Amino acid sequence: MASIFTKIINKEIPCYKVAETADYLAFLDVRPLCLGHTLVIPKKEIDYIFDLEDTYYEGLHLFAKKVAKAIKQVVPCKRIGVAVIGLEVAHAHIHLVPMNNIGDLNFEKDRAVISPLQYEDIATRIANAVEY
Repeated sequence: MASIFTKIINKEIPCYKVAETADYLAFLDVRPLCLGHTLVIPKKEIDYIFDLEDTYYEGLHLFAKKVAKAIKQVVPCKRIGVAVIGLEVAHAHIHLVPMNNIGDLNFEKDRAVISPLQYEDIATRIANAVEY
């Protein structure tokens, strides 16, 4: 059965896309820790990030770096936190989270409430800042 991320890749489920290449996709998390929380995924459905082929693993991280720099330009924050948890969706992914202190990267805290208009606005602004 295809993961929810594969369904997003196949456009069966909509997303707030911020960047895309032939091999990778980045979109806003719909259960974000904060405004700008973005997921970066490989288009190949592989459950565990450390099972990715080396070049694909490296490419995913280089793509995430470009997306992180764009988020940092758009969302006021000290850093972009990076987390790979891999328990919530059986499809390798990287969380990019704008943060000002270490507690901002706590996945057990309440999730931010963001309106569709805010999602659309921040997704467009991040997408426009990504340098390929």
